[in-house]
Amino acid sequence: MAEMQQLRIGIATGQRDPWPVLVEKWQEIEALGFDTGWVVDHFLGGEDELVPYYEAWTLLAGLAAVTERIRLGIMVCSNTHRNPAFLAKQAVTAEHISNGRCDFGIGAGWYEREHEAYGYEFPSPKDRVDMFAEALEIIDSLQKNDRTDFEGKHYTFVNTPFLPKPIQQPRMPVVVGASGSRMLQLTAKHADIWNTRSPVAEAVEKSKRLDDACEKVGRDPQSLMRSIWPFQHPFESVENFREVFESYYEVGFRDFIFGWPPDEATVDIMREVAREVVPELRQR
Repeated sequence: MAEMQQLRIGIATGQRDPWPVLVEKWQEIEALGFDTGWVVDHFLGGEDELVPYYEAWTLLAGLAAVTERIRLGIMVCSNTHRNPAFLAKQAVTAEHISNGRCDFGIGAGWYEREHEAYGYEFPSPKDRVDMFAEALEIIDSLQKNDRTDFEGKHYTFVNTPFLPKPIQQPRMPVVVGASGSRMLQLTAKHADIWNTRSPVAEAVEKSKRLDDACEKVGRDPQSLMRSIWPFQHPFESVENFREVFESYYEVGFRDFIFGWPPDEATVDIMREVAREVVPELRQR
């Protein structure tokens, strides 16, 4: 896991743009030297429900085919949207198209309106976390074992084969988005990377609770990479980027995700940061 602690800086584009625009953005992200690219697992665009919105795994597979180096993933999949074995099949397909560049992002699900709109059940918070716990075990077993048998409260699999296996062994790195106590416990048990979107003080508090959860399961907290996707855009200026970056870096975050800037002026700042600032940060 030491490798996972290297500094990573990535860009999330989402999936509202037309396909040619997304291809252009992702190829520029890669050319600028960023480490990761991300989409999200939603079917509609928040308050603006009529905005076009691509499905995440289909899109990610396409983006894998038009990039060569950048790591890519979904921040994060809602477990309630897919059967765990189907989700694992989607992920391993993108994994092979990318030649082993996929991070496997997953969470318990939260967006009630989306479930209502698309006909998915929206269980209670407890049941969603129970489902998530079972799904993590199933997805891990499918990647590692020739066949999987599982009988839980929410999912049952009988003598399930799973091929091809992921290129990354023994599995794709698991990214969990989590904040509640039980979710942090599951993160400590199963994840390689933990992501939060919290302000700095709140992120520090959650990170400390994750340390405690790691100790309870006998895991070195330093083996779990801390990932942040700040809500604010950092590309208002180079100085603002440095301030945002340093505020999280100083408290232990090493995986950074920033949204694609909202206008051409801030896109230019992103380019300047990539060329002038990020190489300097990598020297740490």
